[in-house]
Amino acid sequence: MDAITSGAPLNDEQAYALDVDLPLAELVAAAGHVRDLGRPNIVSYSPKVFLPLTFLCRDSCHYCTFAKAPRSLTSPFMSIQEMVAVARRGAEVGCREALFTLGDQPELRYRTAREALATLGHETTLSYVEEAARAVFDETGLLPHVNPGVMGAASLAAMRGASVSGGLMLESASARLCQRGGPHFGSPDKVPEVRLATLREAGKQQIPFTTGILIGIGETRRERIESLLAIRALHAEYGHIQEIIVQNFAPKPGTRMAKSPAPPLEEHLWTIAVARLLFGPSMSIQAPPNLQPSGLRQMIDAGINDWGGVSPVTPDHVNPEAPWPEVERLQAVTEAAGKTLVPRLAVYPEYVREMAKWVAPGFHTAILRSIDSDGYAREDEWFSGAVTTALPPETVRLLTAPAPRSVSALDKLLFRARDGVGLTEAEITRLFEARGSEFTRVVAAADVLRRQISGDTVSYVINRNISYTNICYFKCTFCAFSKGQGSNDLRGAPYNLGLDVIAGRVREARERGATEVCMQGGIHPSYTGETYLSICRTAKEAVPDIHIHAFSPLEIWQGAKTIGLPLRTYLEQLKAAGLATLPGTAAEILDEEIRQKICADKITGDQWKEVIETAHLVGLRTTATIMFGHLEQPVHWARHLLAIRELQARTGGFTEFVPLPFVHMEAPMYRKGQARKGPTLREAVLMHAVARLTLHPHITNIQASWVKMGAAGVLACLQAGANDLGGTLMNEYISRSAGAAHGQEMLPADLERLIAGIGRHARQRTTLYGEIPSAGMMGPRRASA
Repeated sequence: MDAITSGAPLNDEQAYALDVDLPLAELVAAAGHVRDLGRPNIVSYSPKVFLPLTFLCRDSCHYCTFAKAPRSLTSPFMSIQEMVAVARRGAEVGCREALFTLGDQPELRYRTAREALATLGHETTLSYVEEAARAVFDETGLLPHVNPGVMGAASLAAMRGASVSGGLMLESASARLCQRGGPHFGSPDKVPEVRLATLREAGKQQIPFTTGILIGIGETRRERIESLLAIRALHAEYGHIQEIIVQNFAPKPGTRMAKSPAPPLEEHLWTIAVARLLFGPSMSIQAPPNLQPSGLRQMIDAGINDWGGVSPVTPDHVNPEAPWPEVERLQAVTEAAGKTLVPRLAVYPEYVREMAKWVAPGFHTAILRSIDSDGYAREDEWFSGAVTTALPPETVRLLTAPAPRSVSALDKLLFRARDGVGLTEAEITRLFEARGSEFTRVVAAADVLRRQISGDTVSYVINRNISYTNICYFKCTFCAFSKGQGSNDLRGAPYNLGLDVIAGRVREARERGATEVCMQGGIHPSYTGETYLSICRTAKEAVPDIHIHAFSPLEIWQGAKTIGLPLRTYLEQLKAAGLATLPGTAAEILDEEIRQKICADKITGDQWKEVIETAHLVGLRTTATIMFGHLEQPVHWARHLLAIRELQARTGGFTEFVPLPFVHMEAPMYRKGQARKGPTLREAVLMHAVARLTLHPHITNIQASWVKMGAAGVLACLQAGANDLGGTLMNEYISRSAGAAHGQEMLPADLERLIAGIGRHARQRTTLYGEIPSAGMMGPRRASA
């Protein structure tokens, strides 16, 4: 049993040994355990429309009611207009996939099919499928998944360009079933070698593929194992099988097998469990919920992690007698099993993460704009920086729900985090994957920790942003703020403020009650290290006691480089000129894989850390930030938090951690189709919660950005571990340049009213979280209009 439950692949001998009288309960328990090693919390499904392009088929499977004779059809093929109309209805109700299912090559059997194809401008059904898939995608945005039957290399190559994934059920590797009297007799496309050849060629062409077996059609248990091993061998060679379907035979009136018994639920569970044990934790194992409606919970227990496609618009044309279960029922059953039901695309997250290899380029933008950070379907229309009337209700429900009592592996991680035990990369990533009731538990644990450290006080600072130039010669693909000289696209023209203007803005800030000026800008080609020294001196001359919080690590690096000074020497000069603290911006994601894609010419992650650590050593404290929700994944967030935690453990110089959700609307990388739409609300809230847990006890302040999150969003974060709302920010330009619409300033009265609305106490603070002298309390405090 230990070999079975370890999650390691079973060899062939061990696989065949499963065909013994091992108690079903033990087999199911082992399979469920193995599934949870790789997919512990999610059961997915694909919201789809089912497009039966043609019911004609050259095969004569003895159990099939899908295939029809020409005389029983009004038209041999659905028109493209009909398919687009159905797909459009599906898109309107949230479907993500267009499933094209049809009979195998009917033109080889029926003159009617050949004539109809000629009228449509095609010689083959496969070429018509290609045209239809492209049309549906172009017109509706639904991602095509094609099941057109047996295909050769040329047809598969064409389908790869027209769809994101394909499928062909092996059904069985037993040639015996093709003999006279067998269910596949008279069906040339069901010969195992023929179907395996298609699966092999799909692997060669790197097409994410669905396959599986049909049980209860006369095969033995050993033959099922043989079939699964044949699939496993192909997957081991090419890595292209994205899911295994274990489908149960259902006898249908009017077929030759109408009186054949359906396999009992126990046999279905046995096969699901065996499939899980043969393929291990990482494979997606699916069972159609409409064919076993009374065994849904048991199928989860036996090791599935996917329900397949479920349509709110179209029936299951292959099994029309079996209606799809309501998504609400699937959700209830899934939650009862301790899992969360999550929609996915037609291409699984593992293949989304390697789109360059697995998916044709024409689909990349559509996929990026449809997914969350894990590669599942994006579930909400909340966007950082956007004005929305309400937060996604499901996330709000989970945020405010009572945390379930349990002692799961996740809860043990939370206990360790609250005790200040450093979590590993894998453990932090696991926290970021929390959904459903797990999300509730993570944010509740973070909020308990926040209360222990900060009580019910929420702090803020009155400050002014001064962005002295938006001219920058760096090419960060996420930045809509910086301009090349002469560039007038996006928001606003290039500018470069003079020192007199900077001085005036510092004086205005003090007159309005600011204790801090936050100064950053683009890397102007004429700026040197002397420029930043002059800015500091100018601000101090204007208001001697103003706190200067200025210059990103990129600006520090470039400033030192341009005048040939070591970092430490240059930072000491800036400190002497009046610099008090540094914003920890330009960190983005401290992972070189991602930095090479979003800011390849910027300082490296190691250089950012060098600037920050040197600043701490000379007595300049800094903030720490992360910019997330674009290309990266939760594992990159985990690496970033670990880097911040390790640096803080050495220096103690970070004052706070500030998550900065990616604002996508005007960002160049999004406009070019190369980024997601920022984080979902669940992800944005989790970033604050997981940061609180992961950085404890080293960093005690977690800040939520009202500019990025909006008023309702920061309230959510304040219930998930955050304790600070940052600054009032007179003149905030960077987020607005990217498309944010939450305004350039929030007056103290507005912030305090917001904080009081959730029963917390507001506290104006200094940049270093100290108390404000009474003189610093001056300035306008009325609510904004």
